[in-house]
Amino acid sequence: MMKSLSARIFVGLFLGVILGSIVQFALADVAFFSGTLVDIASGVGTMFVNMIMMLVVPLVFVSIVCGVCELQDLKSFGRLGGKTFGFYIINTVVAILAAFTVAMLIEPGKGVDMSSSGHADITATELPNLVSLIVSIVPNNPFSAFTSGNMLQVIFMALLLGGVIKSMGSAVEGAVKGFQTANKIMMRLISVVMSIAPIGVFALMFKLGATLEPEIFVSVVEYLVLILALLLLWIFVVYPFAVSLFTQVSAKTFREKTQEQILFSLSTASSNATIPVTMRTLTDKLGVSKAVAGFGVPLGATMNMGGVSIYITIAIFFVANAFGMPITGEQIPALLFSVFLLSVGAGGVPGGGMVMIGVLIHQMGLPVEAFVIVAALDRIIDMVLTSCNVVGDTAVLTIVDQTETPHQIAEEKA
Repeated sequence: MMKSLSARIFVGLFLGVILGSIVQFALADVAFFSGTLVDIASGVGTMFVNMIMMLVVPLVFVSIVCGVCELQDLKSFGRLGGKTFGFYIINTVVAILAAFTVAMLIEPGKGVDMSSSGHADITATELPNLVSLIVSIVPNNPFSAFTSGNMLQVIFMALLLGGVIKSMGSAVEGAVKGFQTANKIMMRLISVVMSIAPIGVFALMFKLGATLEPEIFVSVVEYLVLILALLLLWIFVVYPFAVSLFTQVSAKTFREKTQEQILFSLSTASSNATIPVTMRTLTDKLGVSKAVAGFGVPLGATMNMGGVSIYITIAIFFVANAFGMPITGEQIPALLFSVFLLSVGAGGVPGGGMVMIGVLIHQMGLPVEAFVIVAALDRIIDMVLTSCNVVGDTAVLTIVDQTETPHQIAEEKA
C-alpha cells in the first residue's frame, strides 16, 4: 500500500481521468455509467470541495492572528525586519505582475466555453474598483464578514486583532496560547481533509474525464502546463539569477545548494513543514547569518508567496475566460490588489493557494464547477509552487544577508 499522499493523489488523478474518458468515449450509451456513476462521482467531488471551502474563513483568520502574535522579534530586529519584510513584498509584487503579463498575452482559457459543462448559473459579481475595494476592507459587521466569506474583511480583522494582542504583551498570554492551539487544530483539520484527497481528486477527475469535451480538456492541460512552466522558470532561472546579481553566490551554486530543499518541499507541499530544511540550507550551505535566517524563514513561510501569487493570477484568468466572464480593464487594479492580499494570507500548508483561488472565484460570481477544475489539479501545482515559495525565501534571505555586515547582525541580535 502506498504511504505517500502525493503518490496516492497522482494515482487518483490519472485513474479518474482514464476511467472518466472511457465512460465518455466507450460507454456513453450505457445509462448506469454515463448517468448514475457520473452523478455519484460529482456528489463525492462536491463534498470534497465543500469540506475545503468550510475551512476557508477559520483557517485564514486564525493563521493570520497567530502569525502576527508570533512576530514579536520584528521590533527588536528593527532595520533587519523592515528590510526582510520589504524584500518579501517586492518579490510577491514582481511575481504577480509577471504572471499578470503572461496571462494577458496568452489569455488561458479563451475560446473555451465551460459554462455549458455545468448546471450552475453564473451570476456575475464584478470586483469593485480599487478605491471601493480598499474602503470595503473595513467591515461594519464582523459577523456578516464571516458568514458571507468576505476574505479581505476577515484578513483586516485578523491583522487588527493580532496587532492588539501583540501590543498587550504578557498580559494576554492566554489569548496567544488559545490562538496557537486553534491554529494547530486548523492544521490538523487540513491534514484530515487532505488525507481523503485521493478519493476527492479521483471523483473530480472522473467527472471531468466523463463530461468535458476534448477541446476543453486540452485547454485544462494547457492551463496546467502554463502554471508549471512559470513556477519552474522562477525556481531555476529567476531566483538563481537574482541571487547571482546581488550576492557573491553564483546561480549554479545556488541551484546546487537548494536541491535538498526543493525535493523536500515537493514531497510535503508545505512551506511550514519545510522550515527546518530551509533553515539548514541557509545557515549550513549558503552561510547566511542565523539572525537573518531565524527571523526571515518563519516570516517567509507566512507571507512570502511568490509561487502562490503566480498560481492565483493564472488560475483566476483561466476560469474567468473559460466561463465566459473575461476580466475587464476596470477590474484589473482591484483584482491584482486582491491577489496580493490573498497571496500574503495564504497558509503555508497543502492547499493554501487553492483556498485563496476559491475566495476569488466566489467574489467573481463563478460557479462551483470553476473551483472543481482548480481543486482537481491543485496537488500537482501545489508541490511545485511550494518549492517556488521556499526557494524564494532562500533567495530573498541570501540577498538580505549580503546587505548586512557581521557587526550589524550582531547588533540586531543583541
